[in-house]
Amino acid sequence: MAHKNTAGDSTPAEPKTLVETAYRALRRDIIEGRLAPGEKLRVEHLKDDYGVGAGTLREALSLLISDALVVSQGQRGFRVAPVSLEDFEDITRTRVMLECDALRQSIAKGDDAWEGDLLAAFHRLTKAEEKRIGTDDREEWEERNRIFHEVLISACPSRWLKHFIAILYQQAERYRRLSLYLQPIPRDIHVEHEALLQAAMARDADKAGAILAEHIQLTFRSVQSIPMAQLNEKQAA
Repeated sequence: MAHKNTAGDSTPAEPKTLVETAYRALRRDIIEGRLAPGEKLRVEHLKDDYGVGAGTLREALSLLISDALVVSQGQRGFRVAPVSLEDFEDITRTRVMLECDALRQSIAKGDDAWEGDLLAAFHRLTKAEEKRIGTDDREEWEERNRIFHEVLISACPSRWLKHFIAILYQQAERYRRLSLYLQPIPRDIHVEHEALLQAAMARDADKAGAILAEHIQLTFRSVQSIPMAQLNEKQAA
């Protein structure tokens, strides 16, 4: 899919805008599997697909290296970062450790405004869950799911903790999509989110942490249940 640029070429801010546009398009295509794990990213070909120059594309790829979605091979160029169950298990374990701690702090520090934001985020997520049918609806759900999880820990005072959680959430996104779309084990994600909301609103940090840990670990177990042949087929789609 081409991502043509329609901006002019006269403003000083344009290069930053072009890099950001290319970065977002590449990131989306990696996460959604259009650019498969391990695939070689040839600048000379991709610059035309994304409608930018080679320099702009290399800057966007450098940003994706920082996101750990692309790996640099020195003089041999760039590749999409590989995926593996071992990698996802590590992401899952670390995410549970950090996110449950952040949730505990957020519940302790959260005020009335935090409660209101959490209720609003859950309401918007529920609306997206009710109509998650087509691709556009799935994208809306993904965004609202991310916001719900961010609001849950938003009252945590540690910006570094939230920063690393955001990185881990992003890394888990490729795997989570496989779990959601292939659905190898039955689960009701709305019920999981609702239980998490209720425990957080009740200020029951122990219960909320246990629910969140199980919620995150279920995604790993779901991906773990996908037959390898099906997983490879989905990654290459």
